[in-house]
Amino acid sequence: MKRFALYTSLLCLGLTAAIPIQAHAQSPTDSTHTTIDSMPAIDPTPKSNIFQKILTYFNNSNKPKPDKKFDFGIIGGPHYSSTTKLGLGVVASGTYRMRRDSLTRSSNVSLYGDATTSGFLLIGLRGNNIFPENRYRIDYDFFLYTFPSDFWGIGYANGNNNANKSTYNRLETIIRIDWLARFHKYLYGGISTGFNWVKASDFTKPQLLNGEAHEVISSSLGVTLIYDSRDFIPNAAKGIYVRINQRYYPRIIGNKNIFSHTDFTFDSYHRLWEGAILAFDLHSEFNYGNVPWNMLATLGGSSRMRGYYEGRYRDKNLIETQLELRQHIWHRNGIALWVGAGNVFPSFSHFQWKETLPNYGIGYRWEFKDRVNLRLDYGFGKNGQSGFIFNINEAF
Repeated sequence: MKRFALYTSLLCLGLTAAIPIQAHAQSPTDSTHTTIDSMPAIDPTPKSNIFQKILTYFNNSNKPKPDKKFDFGIIGGPHYSSTTKLGLGVVASGTYRMRRDSLTRSSNVSLYGDATTSGFLLIGLRGNNIFPENRYRIDYDFFLYTFPSDFWGIGYANGNNNANKSTYNRLETIIRIDWLARFHKYLYGGISTGFNWVKASDFTKPQLLNGEAHEVISSSLGVTLIYDSRDFIPNAAKGIYVRINQRYYPRIIGNKNIFSHTDFTFDSYHRLWEGAILAFDLHSEFNYGNVPWNMLATLGGSSRMRGYYEGRYRDKNLIETQLELRQHIWHRNGIALWVGAGNVFPSFSHFQWKETLPNYGIGYRWEFKDRVNLRLDYGFGKNGQSGFIFNINEAF
């Protein structure tokens, strides 16, 4: 499913609730005698102001808290980009275990939101809930956004034509849930459900839609198979992740457009030297049937082909890959370097290597919670495309 990025060019400021100061009890006062014991107790510890509390909060935010059932934190701040203009973004992250034993892996949840002066509004929730002894898991992603968007049409040729750039207003809701059971140590399988609703208006070049409906509802049922040996889902240091998802959009559950969708992901993670992790990602999407314009495979976003405007290049099929080096530098700071490539095409018979789009970039990492990073990425693409991305957790 697609995710919109939170773009930023400023470092973020933390948001945290004030910590109450513990009151000290006074000794009982004798009604007829005044003694030193009856004087109010003096707290030798100096009171902290709000700035000291925020600093203390961030200094301790990444320390492991084994006694805490739910380790949760919030961070946010202003940002600016040529796409979304001036805005305020907030990202929250939490990790927890449904059973505190040596077998059950950590679950995670992230809540994110953004509002900008261009009219972009976003709220989303995503995570992975791991049940005791890893027997079951639920992977979920939900977001709602409205955005004055750009549109170039369908296919590589349209996306590559700068003159096709047009605008429209977009309101969209996306829900994806995978209900999975463990078949083997690292092997999971189960049912996928999904819902997508989009309402588009005020197209400046409506002919680029080829007569398709401006409002589309798509509901899906499918199956998912996952092999996941990653040591920690939000920021893996070792392991392999393979996901195959097959979705169907039949008329019986309310679809006007009848089509199917296949999604494949392969990720691997390896330690190279001290503090260095090499991460590899291969992702593909294949659509068959009468696919509506908003459900086509789109290139770009906050996780893959970073720096490209999400949806500028769209078609029935997509193949993309990236290789990223993540290096810890000092204390809670790190950097990331990546290279990648992607291609959108209508069918395998029309695949052309010369239409492959390049991607590369650099990123900064700051450990907000234990092994949960805030990332600030700057990606580059073809025809001078580039962009800042601010988000929680690694791109993949």
